[in-house]
Amino acid sequence: MIIKILTPESVVFEGQVDSVLVPGISGDFHIMKNHASIVSALKEGDVRIFSAGISDNYAKNFETVSADKGEFTYKIKSGVIEFNNDNGIILCEC
Repeated sequence: MIIKILTPESVVFEGQVDSVLVPGISGDFHIMKNHASIVSALKEGDVRIFSAGISDNYAKNFETVSADKGEFTYKIKSGVIEFNNDNGIILCEC
């Protein structure tokens, strides 16, 4: 699945991921391939991307939690996620 993370200043990430864990306003939730369509507000917390790796263009934006497991985090203050047909867009403020 493809995830894109955008801030008002830049594209933080765009690429293929296995899954993404986001801080929803009612609690964290995990989006995996073939997830149902969803639009949700996000609160302050970590967006966790699970992927084989992150390209050098975007790696500077992320903290590596576990390179072996392919887990990377990006801190946000608030935002919104839209996910549909294995494509997700996270619009956020950092």
